[in-house]
Amino acid sequence: MNGPVIECVPNFSEGVDAQRVEAIVSAMRVEGVRLLDWSMDGDHNRSVVTIAGEPAGVVEAAVRGAGKAVELIDLTRQRGVHPRIGAADVIPFVPISGIKLEQCVLLARQAGQEIWRRFGVPVYFYEAAAARPDRAKLEDVRRGQFEGMREAVRNDPSRRPDLGGPELHPTAGACAVGARKFLVAYNIYFDSSDVAQVRAIAREIRAATGGLKGVKAMGVLARGRAQLSMNITDFAATPVSQVYSAVQSLAAQRRIAIAEGEIIGLLPEAACERKSEWMRQLNGFDEQTKVLERRLSVPLPWPDEARAARGAA
Repeated sequence: MNGPVIECVPNFSEGVDAQRVEAIVSAMRVEGVRLLDWSMDGDHNRSVVTIAGEPAGVVEAAVRGAGKAVELIDLTRQRGVHPRIGAADVIPFVPISGIKLEQCVLLARQAGQEIWRRFGVPVYFYEAAAARPDRAKLEDVRRGQFEGMREAVRNDPSRRPDLGGPELHPTAGACAVGARKFLVAYNIYFDSSDVAQVRAIAREIRAATGGLKGVKAMGVLARGRAQLSMNITDFAATPVSQVYSAVQSLAAQRRIAIAEGEIIGLLPEAACERKSEWMRQLNGFDEQTKVLERRLSVPLPWPDEARAARGAA
């Protein structure tokens, strides 16, 4: 790719209906934008899409995806184990090359303006794009989730959106739009269904409760097993191997064992530790398709392209 390149990783509150998710992904097809990855999780009831390309195209693609999510997802009926405030729940912009984080902040603000203007969905800005210090952390923005925030914005002016509102969209909620550096979305599954034990581990390791720098973690039940769901936001300061070692030790104290791990979305080359135990335990990990820098050169076909190719075959 020539010129500046950014990544965007929208998270949508639908992980069960494949047709809906395909429609959302297809709506994001814009000239100059590459589809790098998309995945669904039924237990979390969430899908994660990764796109990259020139900044204006990526912003437009993200806004279009948000609009299709507003059309197809009704949060008054949606349930899942993952916290959420919106149909298009989170839209972060990430610098890849030829562009700085500060410029991604401006792109996030532009995307937020368009989401409110076109679809009437209010916006909260977070991470580097935060308009207020108390909204830098996504977990603070999302406190109470859709149901709690729907009531909070009516009674507490401090909880109202940064853009639009003051009330949330009746079915699509709000959208958190941000700018950030690369993170690693990493899940660990255990040979146990005891979620209480894994939630205790999450409390021990997450930064917000005195654990490891740059680690966000929660314990949930997924696919019949206890899962530790993590975002590692500063893998330079806290490598994934350090997180894995801490989790393994805490699990052993509770007499449960790690069964396998998975990466959601893509893994930056800088976060790869190829000789580590955590990478050996990744389920179905293929460097050609799951390492960001490799996927950039060989993107996925858009869903409509894939359907056309299947039909031609």
